[in-house]
Amino acid sequence: MNLEPAAGRTRKIPPAAQHKGRKNARAFVYLSLIPILLLFGAFAFLPIGWSLGLSFFKYNPLSSNTTFIGVENYARMLGDSVFLKSLWVTVKFVVVAVAVNIAITLLIAVAIQRLQTGWLRNLMRTVFFLPTIAPLAGTAIVWSTMFNYNHGLFNMLLEKLHMAPVQWLSDPHYALYSVIIMTLWADIGYNIVLFIAGIDSIPGLYYEAALLDGANRWHSFRYLTLPLLRRTMLFVSVTTVVSYFQAFAQFQIMTKGEPFNETRVIALHIYEMAFSNSNMGYASAMATVFLMIILAVTVLQLKWGRTDWEH
Repeated sequence: MNLEPAAGRTRKIPPAAQHKGRKNARAFVYLSLIPILLLFGAFAFLPIGWSLGLSFFKYNPLSSNTTFIGVENYARMLGDSVFLKSLWVTVKFVVVAVAVNIAITLLIAVAIQRLQTGWLRNLMRTVFFLPTIAPLAGTAIVWSTMFNYNHGLFNMLLEKLHMAPVQWLSDPHYALYSVIIMTLWADIGYNIVLFIAGIDSIPGLYYEAALLDGANRWHSFRYLTLPLLRRTMLFVSVTTVVSYFQAFAQFQIMTKGEPFNETRVIALHIYEMAFSNSNMGYASAMATVFLMIILAVTVLQLKWGRTDWEH
């Protein structure tokens, strides 16, 4: 077969035209990104810069006097027992809630993925995702009612079991864990869907080879699923940690930081210092430190969870 005529008809694009095409493509990308970057800058970078500037002032929005005090707001945090307590409560909440969240969602995702019936798999995925659709504030109000000491669902169940009622939201030993339970119920649907997507991306031939080698389900999960889910695990852990560090609505509605500041997370403390005490300067300093903590934790997660392989 003679291919010369076909080859002869192939036209070579001149370098100048190629350069112009790449230039037009870059221009289109820049024009498309400009509105997004403007919005992001207006609602993200600008507030961060404004907060950083306020952190060096003694600023009360209800007063006309604004005094520059340098790093005094930052030095004040070192001796603020309430701030240090809220920092500890936040770390405790994030560590416990994230660990339980990832463990539960991964196990549920694996269980759903092993269902043989397609419609049943989709139904279970939908059922677990439904709580994430509800507004967090409304969910917190419902769970506050369920945790009520006198007429709450949980104490009614304990009464049926002839057990003493529990002060779920008023006892320092139970309050934080009660909020964690509510947070997990409202939030696990996201990570279940993400883990299912990650498991779907693993080639089935790996499991077939492991089965031929005599591996059981535990071995497949331990030596195949977990290692090959590292990228999904990294994304899930980073987004969940950032989200839980910023937890606010459930604490504001369910406990308001009580009892004895055992549920006072940093986000709640910053809010009350800014809008209840009108001390915007000190609240901005705490917000800046809070941002640095989240950035440091995120960078460490990205560094430790980095992978250099494909499947």
